[in-house]
Amino acid sequence: MPPLTTADRGRLVGIDLARAVAVVGMMAVHVLPGEEAPGTAGVLHSLAHGRASGLFAVLAGVSLGLSTRRDERDRAAGRASVAVRGLLVALVGLLLVDVGSRVAVILPYYGVAFVVVLPFLWWPARRLAVLGVGWLALAPLLSFAVRRAADLGPQFEQPTLAWLVRPAELLETLTLTGYYPVVGWAGYLVLGLALSRVDLRTGAGALRVLGAGAVLAALGWLGSGALLGPGGGAAVLRPLTGVPGPAGTDFHGTVPTDSWWWLAVVAPHSGTPFDLLHTAGTGLLVIGGACLLPTVLTRFLAPVAALGSMPLTVYTGHVLALAGTTDHSLRLLALHVLVACAAATLWRLTLGRGPLEDVVSALAGRAARPLRR
Repeated sequence: MPPLTTADRGRLVGIDLARAVAVVGMMAVHVLPGEEAPGTAGVLHSLAHGRASGLFAVLAGVSLGLSTRRDERDRAAGRASVAVRGLLVALVGLLLVDVGSRVAVILPYYGVAFVVVLPFLWWPARRLAVLGVGWLALAPLLSFAVRRAADLGPQFEQPTLAWLVRPAELLETLTLTGYYPVVGWAGYLVLGLALSRVDLRTGAGALRVLGAGAVLAALGWLGSGALLGPGGGAAVLRPLTGVPGPAGTDFHGTVPTDSWWWLAVVAPHSGTPFDLLHTAGTGLLVIGGACLLPTVLTRFLAPVAALGSMPLTVYTGHVLALAGTTDHSLRLLALHVLVACAAATLWRLTLGRGPLEDVVSALAGRAARPLRR
């Protein structure tokens, strides 16, 4: 692979900054008391809720697209590397739940999604973009139909390593009934793969991403409002719960299956077409905006970019640090962010890649080596 040019480095800084936004946003959701909290805490939670994890998943697709670009002529090895990487990430997630995490850990779902997108790793950009948007719009309908036919309710229990001896229940939770069901969430990664084909080193490329994000975000939000309001959906849902799925409601990954109208809500983690499209759109807005930042500004954001360069390590450390704590405050959020920035900056300046990223990459590369020509 050729050495990075100055423009390439600028692109990577933008992606790292977007990853930092995703990780810090997820920290905010984990730490802050909720959207009903007064002042800054409530506003931050409201902005990050659902959107940060969606951005995290889109960026996973971007990373896969960038990291497998050199494997286009050696696809068996590339797929093996991605599959092993996904397995390792999923195992880290299961271990985090085992230590008693107070948060809904995304990593097991994230790892399985790596495997789901293996067939699409080298598709062209336009086909990936169409597939990604179509996936986000249609997969929730498939999930709803399957869960309704099989009478599957939401799974509030988080999977652990012990679930490996119950593979059917583990697969059902990770794909259909858990907090980040892969049937829908894999669409974020497909969209991220499409994004990895865009030349974000240019302002034109970043602006196209920004514009596409604005369209998707508006489509999700306004489409839901039209169906629930003038379309009559709210009137149907109100007798079922008393509240027609307001934007701040958390559905823990899936909506009820007693009415198809639930698919019209846009609430965080509802997993509906409008939720997935809106959060994918806001994710593209963040990525496009981060890649448009001038170098004179990104130089001052180096500690933030360092945090974003090792998301698996920072996320894991954050979840471990929360284990056993009950504090929900801006002060705790600031502490986690500052410590993460400082530790990531020191590590990057002295040792380079994040420790967990380094281990996962090394093991994935070793697994793929026998398949390389």
